[in-house]
Amino acid sequence: MKLDDFISNTGQWLKGRGAFSNIVMSSRIRLARNLVDKPFPNKARKKDLSDILEIVHQTADGIEFFKKSIFLKINELDNVDKQFLIERHLMSHEHASNPEGKALIVSEEEVLSVMINEEDHLRIQVMQSGFNLDETWKIADTIDDALSQKLDYAYSLHWGYLTACPTNTGTAMRGSVMLHLPALVMTKQINKVLAAISKLNFASRGFYGEGTQASGNFYQISNQVSMGHTELDVLQNINGLIRQVIDQEEQARQALLVQNRPMLEDKIFRSYGILKNAHIISSQETVELLSMVRLGVDLGIVKDVDRMAINELFIMIQPAHLQKIEGKKLSTSERDTKRASLIREKIGG
Repeated sequence: MKLDDFISNTGQWLKGRGAFSNIVMSSRIRLARNLVDKPFPNKARKKDLSDILEIVHQTADGIEFFKKSIFLKINELDNVDKQFLIERHLMSHEHASNPEGKALIVSEEEVLSVMINEEDHLRIQVMQSGFNLDETWKIADTIDDALSQKLDYAYSLHWGYLTACPTNTGTAMRGSVMLHLPALVMTKQINKVLAAISKLNFASRGFYGEGTQASGNFYQISNQVSMGHTELDVLQNINGLIRQVIDQEEQARQALLVQNRPMLEDKIFRSYGILKNAHIISSQETVELLSMVRLGVDLGIVKDVDRMAINELFIMIQPAHLQKIEGKKLSTSERDTKRASLIREKIGG
């Protein structure tokens, strides 16, 4: 398997399946792990990083979960390849910077990815479609157990798993859910909801996680604290919060349908019309328009496009994806033209 093979694949988390997939795009569990007696990556020397990378690579090679995976050294990737992996949510912006001694393992269906020598020695990530944190955790836990049988993790009976950032110490687990909340935005309730989330010690971020703003009405909600809580505590807390947000979004959608359906349909079909006919379009405008069309699909207003096609487009219209599809670097204006062409091809009818 090669990196370019991902272009023709649909990541499992984009398939628009699972519980509440009309509102929840994906569920993710990320575990931070470090090897005992090895310095954290930010304090490690070049040889330390190289040793850690080799240890993890050899260990993963002997585990069944990694049989259909690709191993990538970050310093061997060009900027487009690195951005491509970020756009697919397979690694972080931080992992792409200062690439020496860093690597990434990605499974064929993009359910599993492992960042080696990011902030911690291992960042084990599992992603599933829809609201499915419990099953996502089971997969992550099983993979973590398999790795822990061959790797000696840095662990304290008092503190739990030791991590580079103290807020991750404990379970070192971050659970997150990507939600599409256009009705809460349109009814101007979103700021109230986000303020309540913050008071409960949960973080709300944009489509690409930490340091990014919400775009396309997508919000990534995750726990901020893992110390002093078991994994099941964390899951229970996130699940309870997400169910409340889902309920609020559903109520807002119904209110729009009952109280202002003509405005809602007009906004959806205008967005659909622009996407089907535009010949030049920016990524920002595309994301906002796709958000409205996705809402139309989920409400049964737009009937000739499926959710997976829209989910895929959110990723495929990003700059690195367009350049990978075209097989060459593109200027901003060339990307805007290619983006419009791709959208017409996918949903133009």
